[in-house]
Amino acid sequence: MAMSPDVPTIAAIDIGTNSFHMVIAKAVTNGFEVMTREKETVRIGHGAGEMKELDPAAIDRGIACLGRMRLLAESHGAEIRAVATSAIREARNRSEFVKRAKKEAGISIETISGIEEARLIHLGVLHGIGNHEDSMFVCDIGGGSTEIIVGNGDEMLLARSFKIGAVRLTDRFFGSATLHPSAVPSCRTFVKSTLMILQSEVQDLGFDLAVCSSGTAETVARIVQKKSGQPEPTSINRFQFTGQDVAEVVKDLAQCSTVEERQEKFGIDRKRAEIILAGAIILEAIADTYGISTFTFSDYALREGVLIDTLQRQGAGPENTSGDASMRSVRLLAERCDDRPEHSENVARIAVTLFDSLKSHLDVEPDDRRLLEYAALLANVGVVISHSKHHLHSYYVIRNSELVGLADRDIEIIAQVARYHRKGLPKDDHPEFARLGDADKHRVEVLAGILRVAVGLDRTQDGRVKKVKTQVTDDELVISFPPSKKLDNELNVYSAMERRSLLERVMNRRVRVTND
Repeated sequence: MAMSPDVPTIAAIDIGTNSFHMVIAKAVTNGFEVMTREKETVRIGHGAGEMKELDPAAIDRGIACLGRMRLLAESHGAEIRAVATSAIREARNRSEFVKRAKKEAGISIETISGIEEARLIHLGVLHGIGNHEDSMFVCDIGGGSTEIIVGNGDEMLLARSFKIGAVRLTDRFFGSATLHPSAVPSCRTFVKSTLMILQSEVQDLGFDLAVCSSGTAETVARIVQKKSGQPEPTSINRFQFTGQDVAEVVKDLAQCSTVEERQEKFGIDRKRAEIILAGAIILEAIADTYGISTFTFSDYALREGVLIDTLQRQGAGPENTSGDASMRSVRLLAERCDDRPEHSENVARIAVTLFDSLKSHLDVEPDDRRLLEYAALLANVGVVISHSKHHLHSYYVIRNSELVGLADRDIEIIAQVARYHRKGLPKDDHPEFARLGDADKHRVEVLAGILRVAVGLDRTQDGRVKKVKTQVTDDELVISFPPSKKLDNELNVYSAMERRSLLERVMNRRVRVTND
């Protein structure tokens, strides 16, 4: 893909449990060029117990770090995309951190699910390793969680996020100043029992290449490389080491009774020395549980996946032959659950047409068109539970499905718009709606207002309404479509008029639907 002179520059921020990472890159032909990288060990999840509550001091450290990263991104003229992982998504007070990040650091944060985290890691690793033709096992050990992925080319076949990470397990098993004799075997047993539930699925799928990524894997790789006596390479991307190498690293680490000993013996910084034993035990258990003889290290992981995903959305990133991951995920859910998918497709077509013609009169965000389309396609998935009150069931099906390529906030908006495609209007005494911030409440009302009219315009559920036009005056919105010589559209006009009240409210105008 030839790039224009005005190429996008993206700053991708990975808000991890242990560290915050940022990579700033600009798009080039079928790829990207890294301009700079930044990392700070913030420990946003440290001292948070089972990741249920973010410590006030950790929140302060995180906000300060994000402020510095924003300044660096701005100095490069970069658009910022920040994603948060396990520590934030599990914390009861995550909204406090997200709101402060927006207000004080000027950064909007996407809190992503474990499955979406796995998808983005897989995307980053694919471009770091480059073996698109191989079936690949990927493990990424973070501070709060470990992601396991099996893929074939750029298609994910299996993805699972486990609540085992280097910081989390350090807090649980290695919290004392000196190493307790039972800590290593206890930690090892816990990790293996956690990973074992996926063993048969991984073995059934099989893989040609096993890849590991992120801080724990990099530290283990560097320890193995240094121990080999070979000159230190400029980059350890694609560096290979064995499962036996990992076991020996764990043994050597466990012989150090204090953090200071590990720091001195292995030449690593203190913050990494504090958590490396727990992380290495996870990597050792992965090798044992899934029968991995050799690991290949990938220097690309989540932050590069975020970067690539963002560039691809803008049509400027490396080509992705598998298409849009989020749309594929949405369509797959619709195929499984919707008994009239053709009707939903018709409604989605009408809804985005209305959105395109009305967006200049509405307070909408750039991504709202996509969310509206997804909500329209999924509005009826609740029928898989029951046709009665299926709009309520649709909300729960969407919220509890593993939709990829979408932030948690996006999924919530989609689910709520689908929930309000019929029957009652959004109210503050509806618990899910009440939990939204004011801006997202408005988004749900706008998108649901459009969707309700679109549903009415296909009340006959046969796609007979084709070309929809709008005319907006100071006090009225007229929605019209041409008459058909063969088909009567009285029912569609009547149904759309019956569903217009929410759109009238957000447009602050009368709405009239005509077939002429």
